[in-house]
Amino acid sequence: METSHSSDLDLFDRRILDAVATNGRISVTDLAEIVGLTKTPCQVRLKRLISEGYIEGFRAVLNPQKLGLDHVAFTEVTLSDTREAALQEFNAAVKKIREIEECHMIAGRFDYLLKVRTASISRYRLVLGEKISNLPHVSNTSTSVVMQSVKEKGM
Repeated sequence: METSHSSDLDLFDRRILDAVATNGRISVTDLAEIVGLTKTPCQVRLKRLISEGYIEGFRAVLNPQKLGLDHVAFTEVTLSDTREAALQEFNAAVKKIREIEECHMIAGRFDYLLKVRTASISRYRLVLGEKISNLPHVSNTSTSVVMQSVKEKGM
């Protein structure tokens, strides 16, 4: 089975993606009007974009400040072992820590960059000491604390 690529998308597909990325709850009628199609072709395109994996799902975007999760830190993680089995073990374990919003393998002076969201610096310290530092093969961590988020969750 061939995989689809962004070069396979036309202007209408891109408009649909832009619109649903901004408002995942938009009705097909409103979406069709925005992108310049009638309802049926718009709905067919939307279903195709979902089935081909361009749209992975729809979810609510929560306000972390309202939930008392004001503290964001980026944690650089260096592993003691970077063979494939160790990487897979680390990857599986990191997915189980709720406070880790994002985890990226990095080509550079450390192995992973984690985005960690907690209620406070003291709560972050506990997550770092009790959870992150105990992940498989972690040899070293370094933390940068966010002072202000200028842009998040956008394309």
